[in-house]
Amino acid sequence: MSEELTIGTRIDHDKYGEGIIGKINLISYDVYFDTGKREILKTSDEFQVLIKVESSENEQAASVDLDAIEKLISYTLDKYASLQEVVPLGEKWTGGKMILQPSNPTLKSKEIPIEIFFHKIVMLRDRLRVLEQNINSHQKLSDEEKVDLQQYITRIYGSLTTFNILFKEKDQYFVGAGSGN
Repeated sequence: MSEELTIGTRIDHDKYGEGIIGKINLISYDVYFDTGKREILKTSDEFQVLIKVESSENEQAASVDLDAIEKLISYTLDKYASLQEVVPLGEKWTGGKMILQPSNPTLKSKEIPIEIFFHKIVMLRDRLRVLEQNINSHQKLSDEEKVDLQQYITRIYGSLTTFNILFKEKDQYFVGAGSGN
């Protein structure tokens, strides 16, 4: 590739797929792909330009904010449940429903398919795990603060052990602070 590309230009790499140029180095580009950042030589013939961003002398070149990219990726993974593992529902509950009956007989009961309720419980557990990871890797929290927050999460797991009856496999169970597991 003989012409200089600009930050924000979208490319298609033979090996890594589609990516966006985030930084221009002397002889290479830092390109952000779904699999992470790769340094690609400017002279490489392994990529094609998909959408070229034109630079203007009057406009300041856009820069890529790595924190914003990380937040966007985390949000996207969370939203589309890429971090969520497949957890089987116990067979005895398949096709069942949960019925919430108010004490007042004039009020209508609420029925929820057990699969929907189970899915929400699994999503809750997965989000707690992500929260734990974020706390443990947080750079501004002290170790004492991390331990304090972790204890709250452990207590939440303990409160959720009631729902273990829904899980098919014991290794999927919620485990609280009082458990020996």
